[in-house]
Amino acid sequence: MHLETRMTTYKKVLGMLGATALVAAGAFSATAQDEGGEAPAAEVKPRPAERMALTPKSLLLDVVHTGERFVAVGDRGGVILSADGRAWEQVDAPVRAALTAVTFADKDRGWAVGHDAAIVATTDGGKTWTLQNFQPQLEKPLLDVLFLDARRGFAVGAYGLLLQTADGGASWTEADAPSIREDEVHFNSITRLGDGSLFIAGESGMLALSADQGRTWSRLRSPYDSSFFGALPVGAGGVLVYGLRGNAYLARDARGGWTKLQTNSVASMFGGTVLPDGGLAMVGLNGVIFIADASGKVRSLQTPSGTPLSSAIPLNGGLLAVGESGVQILASLQ
Repeated sequence: MHLETRMTTYKKVLGMLGATALVAAGAFSATAQDEGGEAPAAEVKPRPAERMALTPKSLLLDVVHTGERFVAVGDRGGVILSADGRAWEQVDAPVRAALTAVTFADKDRGWAVGHDAAIVATTDGGKTWTLQNFQPQLEKPLLDVLFLDARRGFAVGAYGLLLQTADGGASWTEADAPSIREDEVHFNSITRLGDGSLFIAGESGMLALSADQGRTWSRLRSPYDSSFFGALPVGAGGVLVYGLRGNAYLARDARGGWTKLQTNSVASMFGGTVLPDGGLAMVGLNGVIFIADASGKVRSLQTPSGTPLSSAIPLNGGLLAVGESGVQILASLQ
């Protein structure tokens, strides 16, 4: 199993798995949902996540701030909440599959996605969750989710999986986007840019853009032919993409004109965030944190634990990050 395949699937599935193992892990996750553990995938029923005291210190894959509280999701359906980023409480979730990403349209309405093509939703800021989608028979985990408002949303995942909803997730359908789906590459992230365009980043250099809120998609010429794990909006229509082996590229126009950032590292980057001062932070292997300024100049920091990070958001001049060791707080970015 080559390095790219292992790393592509690390951030948003369980551990550093390859494409074959990804399918196996999805099947295992589906089987684990069923009471008997041996039913065919078509008969698998979701089981609620177990509450575990160590969830805040275990594998977490994404974190957001709703405007009122922090919400993080991760392994085995774990969902945890915090008012200050330091004291966390696990809440009930309707699936035991790994949850890979979470987003909120406002302080109350949010969605999380994960293995078994699971989509769960909340209308009370993350306190309670209901199941909207569950398709273990697909053996395609969902890896990211984005909502434009409380009704229109998208979820992306492995092997070109692209779901959409126009009713807040009451129903989900596969998007008709052959130009980007026909090769069945993994879609690792979906991002809204400053001009409202939607941007997908994935494996094999996959970069895709929609200028009409997801109705049509076009594949972009990529500066890199291996895996991108995420993207961050830059200015009105620009984007920063980041991924395998320290590769990051900046374009003032997402349609092209890429500049490679000098990270001076081969540490892969799995998550990122826009900082209050307009800077860009990317996190990844070995607890590395890359900070890029408006000019594209990069400096690096590292968390004391040195364990992989999968997502981060600003917190009081520093970062709140999640990853292999659960929640970690970096007090300062200086």
